[in-house]
Amino acid sequence: MTHLPSTSRNGMAEATEAVEIRPGLHWIGALDPGLRTFDIILRTANGTTYNSYLVRGSDGVAVIDTVKAEFADDFFARLESVARYDEIKVIVLNHLEPDHTGALPELMRRAPQARLHISTRAPAMLKALLKPSEEHPLEYQAVDTGDEVSLGDRTLRFLHTPFLHWPDTQCTYLVEEATLFSGDVFGCHHCDSRMFNEQCGDFRFAFDYYYAHIMRPFKTHVMDALKLIEPLPLQIIAPTHGPILRDRPRRYLTRYRELSTSTFAERIGNEEPTLVVFYMSSYGNTARMAESIRTGAEEAGARVSLYDLEGGEIQPFVDLVESADALAFGSPTINGDAVKPIWDLLSSLAVIELKGKLGAAFGSYGWTGEAVRMIEDRMRGLKMRVPVAGLRIKLIPTDEELAECRDFGRALASAIVSGEKGRVIDFADLG
Repeated sequence: MTHLPSTSRNGMAEATEAVEIRPGLHWIGALDPGLRTFDIILRTANGTTYNSYLVRGSDGVAVIDTVKAEFADDFFARLESVARYDEIKVIVLNHLEPDHTGALPELMRRAPQARLHISTRAPAMLKALLKPSEEHPLEYQAVDTGDEVSLGDRTLRFLHTPFLHWPDTQCTYLVEEATLFSGDVFGCHHCDSRMFNEQCGDFRFAFDYYYAHIMRPFKTHVMDALKLIEPLPLQIIAPTHGPILRDRPRRYLTRYRELSTSTFAERIGNEEPTLVVFYMSSYGNTARMAESIRTGAEEAGARVSLYDLEGGEIQPFVDLVESADALAFGSPTINGDAVKPIWDLLSSLAVIELKGKLGAAFGSYGWTGEAVRMIEDRMRGLKMRVPVAGLRIKLIPTDEELAECRDFGRALASAIVSGEKGRVIDFADLG
């Protein structure tokens, strides 16, 4: 069983030997067991790893990804345990985020003869990262799906997999070993010094949690990537975070397909356009608006669900939102703002694909009614379309104003049915 020594008192791994995956294929990354928050938004109860790999061929060595800058010493020590710098022919960056490129400048200084390979979407990011100058120009090779680089008896083939989870991301496939260096795809924040999935502790939660927070907003791109990856012979998946997946690696492809396929709409039937209305109401006025909006939308042929956020937690609504055609948010204006549960729900939606989904805002107010405008602004920031101007009613809605709410619901339902682009409503239009 492969097992790196236990960590030292400062939480860093003491071992600096490379880990053999197969003859001529080594892990030369770094362990970060003490990390508890990654990129602000992810909790990491088990820390993480920064996985880098070394491939030896008959005609040279390739290094695939590097590590976070703070862990460069471990990276170089492990690299030096299995290769000399003058043997390095190829450096591959599957993703340019700093946790994978921190050691790159020093690696290029130590191995100036190595040719850097990045995706066709990566050059601008690379230049911003390394700040080349006339005295220190930046040499690289941009590669696309199907491009290859030879190490003699071993071949690296590139797969363009953008937006997983940056525009520049790619995967690299070691043909002869049926090994996929997948970048962030199929990774997770789980640090276990035993390194391999069949030897590590149970990391299923970390795997799904990572997908939910990193890959879920890019489901369509995940499915595109799976079309490239699934036909490949596959014995090992080597991601940039978490365990190396060598025991039944296709299980992880299957899990990604499951997570990327929305089944909720299929279970309830998706023949009718769906509108989900979320609201909070201080004195029942916004609630009466919500009910009238539902009536109007149903009369126009939409299937409407009404949810009072005072009575439920936010997180369970995320799957429901993803399956809906349109969303309407109702909030009173309190202290010049929408109420907190509305903002909490809107903030949680960053983890799903909302681009092109229809949105609308409404609410009762006492003085100036800023909430509707603010909600619409947030929806546009989430790339939602707002085809119907927000509806604001002062204090208690009259019968005539409730009729306006029904018209509002009908207009929103009609926009769903027609699929019309609608115009962007300017704040000035809201009066």
